[in-house]
Amino acid sequence: MAITAPAAPKPIDDFSLWLSAFTQPTVLTELGALAVCIALALGVTWLLRRALRMQDERTSVLFGRRLIDGVMFPLLLLMLAYVARALLTAVLPLAAFKVAIPVLVSLVVIRVGVKVLQVAFATAPWVRALERTISWIAWLAMVLWVSGLLPVVLAEMDQITWKIGATTLSLRTTIEGILTAGAVLILSLWVSAAIETRLLRKAAGADLSLRKAASNATRALLMFVGLIIALSAVGIDLTALSVLGGAVGVGIGFGLQKLASNYVSGFVILAERRMRIGDNVRVDNFEGRILDINARYTVIRAPTGRESIVPNEFMVINRVENLSTALTRVWQTTVVSVAYGSDVEHVSALLLNAVLVQDDALKEPAPLVALSAFGADGLEFTVGYWIESGDNSDQLRLRSLVNRRILQSLQANGLDIPYPQRVVHLQPVPPAGPSGSAVHESR
Repeated sequence: MAITAPAAPKPIDDFSLWLSAFTQPTVLTELGALAVCIALALGVTWLLRRALRMQDERTSVLFGRRLIDGVMFPLLLLMLAYVARALLTAVLPLAAFKVAIPVLVSLVVIRVGVKVLQVAFATAPWVRALERTISWIAWLAMVLWVSGLLPVVLAEMDQITWKIGATTLSLRTTIEGILTAGAVLILSLWVSAAIETRLLRKAAGADLSLRKAASNATRALLMFVGLIIALSAVGIDLTALSVLGGAVGVGIGFGLQKLASNYVSGFVILAERRMRIGDNVRVDNFEGRILDINARYTVIRAPTGRESIVPNEFMVINRVENLSTALTRVWQTTVVSVAYGSDVEHVSALLLNAVLVQDDALKEPAPLVALSAFGADGLEFTVGYWIESGDNSDQLRLRSLVNRRILQSLQANGLDIPYPQRVVHLQPVPPAGPSGSAVHESR
């Protein structure tokens, strides 16, 4: 795909002629037409944003936080400017539109590149540098276009050539191929971001996991197709990639086996939907809620706030407890010790009441209080109750409320929670032996 140089004005040798073109009275008419185009573009953008209810600028390429942030405003303005130029060309000579059109084209290119990168790679640190590079290239091309130097520069680039195998490349074709490749990849990212936004909108639970798998597969497919088209645009013979593909296959079979296994396992997890985003799971004695299932790893957050990044292969080949799918209810227990000699029936009634007064503890099935063990320091009671499966923080909060109520009830009724006790027996000192020295027991 080659980039054809746009029709550019002839180089102006006399600077006074350049200035005189903007001192003509007709320039005011052109500026008025541009002002009308700007007003219409702002109005249409505002109406479209309200009609489509686009409020989140982080996931929208066409619209931003302000009307001029997205692609829609400069794109509409460019289309209206082309229409206005076509209408005014037959009536008066143009001067302002010869500068306005290249500026608007550059603005559209910049906004498309910047917004797509912001949506596709929101947290990548290199996005800012790439955005600046796109801006500099677009404005430089605009200056060359307006000044009439673009055809001259392209002709000079055609003279710089080199040979790679049987292919002869020039600096112009190389730059055009790189720009075309960048445009194709940005377009692929734009389409995949739009598909992902629509798939993940208002999705939760099992539906969210399935849509996440479809989104990941769509993005990978579009990026692969975009990469193939981009390589063809640069001039790389794709038949030569068959050898590279074989080498990559061998590498995956040996060195990249674990990495490939993690990617495959990620798609298996999302497709089977036995574990979904939002489920509470226990993996290798680490318990938490699944925040995200990526292509290579799964993010699990514990109730304490710690996050664990678990490779997807580990989630497939090892035992994982899904605490959310077995039952919609969760059984919680707490163990309380009281001193020997306490009234067992009275203690059981106090412990049962401490659970029954909690609104979040289920009354059916009923809670249970049992004398579970004769401990070394006192009688051990186990208090068990059912709760609805919720967030880990909610479970911890209810456990704390039950324990605090138990402590208050025991203190109010004079029942002691015994401290650990140890009995020490002191042996009497034996009388002195015949030699007058005391005989001590060896320890």
